[in-house]
Parts: sequence; C-alpha cells; structure tokens
Amino acid sequence: MARVAVVGGNGKVARFLHPLLVREGHLPVALVRNDAYRHELEALGAEVRLLDIEAESSDQFARAFAGCGAVVFSAGAGTDGRVDRKRTVDLEGSLKSVEACALAGIKRFVQISAMAIEDPIPEDAAPAWRAYVEAKRAADKALRGSQLDWTILRPGWLSDDPGTHRVLIGRDVPEGDIPRADVAAVVAAVLDDDRTIGRQWELVQDGLVVSQAIAVAELAEVDHSPQWASTD
Repeated sequence: MARVAVVGGNGKVARFLHPLLVREGHLPVALVRNDAYRHELEALGAEVRLLDIEAESSDQFARAFAGCGAVVFSAGAGTDGRVDRKRTVDLEGSLKSVEACALAGIKRFVQISAMAIEDPIPEDAAPAWRAYVEAKRAADKALRGSQLDWTILRPGWLSDDPGTHRVLIGRDVPEGDIPRADVAAVVAAVLDDDRTIGRQWELVQDGLVVSQAIAVAELAEVDHSPQWASTD
C-alpha cells in the first residue's frame, strides 16, 4: 500500500478522492490545517496529518510527506475573496509542495489547476480573478520546470453535480463544467499511469468513461512535443 499525500486534504475534490485512492490500494494522507476534520476524513479512509499550507515551510511540508510515494496538490483559495490568499495558497503552497518532494525523495506529483488560465485576462477582471489566474499560471509553469514526474489537470468550472465518470480530456478542449467527483476520478486514474507523466490536460464533463478518455488523450500525444512550450 502506497501513501499518497493530498495537500488540501479537506477540500471538496479531496473528499471524493480519498475513497477512490483506498479502492486503488493506496492510503491517502489528508494534510489539513484543522484537526477538527480528523474523524470525518478518517471515515473516508484517510490518514490525517496537520499542515498549515500558508504558515509552514518547505521543510515542514517534507516532514508531512514522510513515508509517501506521491503527492496530489488539490489546495486552492477559490476565485473569490482575499487576493493575497491566491498567492499564499495556490502558488506558494504548490511551490513548497514541489520543493518538499525533492527534500523527501518523492517523484510523482499530480496538480489540480484550472482551465483557460492561459487566456488573456480581461482589463476589467476582478482583482481576485486576476490574482487567481496569475497564481495558477505560475504554479503550473514552476511544476513543468521541475524534475518531478508531474501531471497537470486543468478542469473546467467545478460543480457539485453527481459524478458520471464520463469526461473529455485533452490539451485543448471546449470550455465547460465538470463535477468535482469526476475530477477526483481522473486524479485517481492518472496517478499510477506513467503514460500521463509530463502531460498537461484540460477536462470537462461528458465524453468517454474515464479510463477510455485518458487512453484517447494519450494517443493524441503523437508528436511528443511539449505542449506547454508556447506558454512559458
């Protein structure tokens, strides 16, 4: 059984992810700031460890990752609210997670990002949205430049609708919604699939069942060229 550290372990996607990881033979390690969630997360099959994403250092992240074979970064401050938290959570939390993997000897890293963040930011965009997009862009770019075995997943607009396990995945797919449950299903599926290493994919709802959608996305990578070259 491999431990998988889930940064943002009490998030909505993470709560769907924990039982899926258990089903795949892993032990999810939910990293959370507040111990009050322990019993709920343990009921989902997770081991709970405390980590304050904003306040703690890369060294402390590495200690929280101890014994884990992979990391999933699913933390996020959302698109509303305080501008500063887009940097401290979405960007710096990811950067510290990447640095901690190097310290802890962990190679596999799956990051949940967001669709369409490479699009031009409108001049009249709200400050929180601008900060969110810039943080996600920078976090993805830093991960792509790391030595980790990374996969970046960029889901469309997240919903709380029931999951269907049918998704469309690719480098550039039409914008749309996707249930958080389906995002979790894709994360669980790519984690142990080495063919998804070095891939940055968008995903929305509807399409093929998850395993088939991933297989189609893999087949589409025929030229093996780095799809992020135009954005770095």
